[in-house]
Amino acid sequence: MTRKYDMKRRAKRQEETRQRIVEATVELHQSVGMARTTISAVAEKAGVQRLTVYRHFPDERALFSACTGHWSAANPPPDPASWTQIAAPEERLRSALAEVYAYYRHTEPMVANVVRDAEVHPLTREMAGPFFQLFERMRYVLATGWGLEDEQCTLLLAVLGHALAFQTWRSLTRQQALSDEQAIEVMVGIVTCLTHDY
Repeated sequence: MTRKYDMKRRAKRQEETRQRIVEATVELHQSVGMARTTISAVAEKAGVQRLTVYRHFPDERALFSACTGHWSAANPPPDPASWTQIAAPEERLRSALAEVYAYYRHTEPMVANVVRDAEVHPLTREMAGPFFQLFERMRYVLATGWGLEDEQCTLLLAVLGHALAFQTWRSLTRQQALSDEQAIEVMVGIVTCLTHDY
């Protein structure tokens, strides 16, 4: 009985240590980014030895994957499937941008680091792949219903990609000091002008 209890207690301690390591990694990814996060820094922040980190996670990929899963579960991005219920394309776009821009505001430090590091750090690019693919799907959901020909859709998709981009939101709200609502109206205005020209 005592041995079984000790094993349970040991397993619980191991799980708590693993969770501390994951949370320390999330904090570092949010403050300095994936590209600048080292196993030594994770170990120090989690209050464990480097060897302990490696006991739980054999390499950076395993650690960063656990971190990405943990952070994504706590910060789910908007679901473009729900937007398909909105028939009018302009209303759908406005609603989608409201969700996306609120998400960016809530997750700005992490998303800024991911977007920056994905340019130069292969592992960040790999871990962020599903995130970027989701935003690619968003473009196509938002491109339906405008009544454009195929060649016109290429331009529309480019503008929608720009409207959905984190860098666009950041430029409009941080550098140009617009509110999210104003930024949404700017981007909706650009898209509607484009589609009305056709």
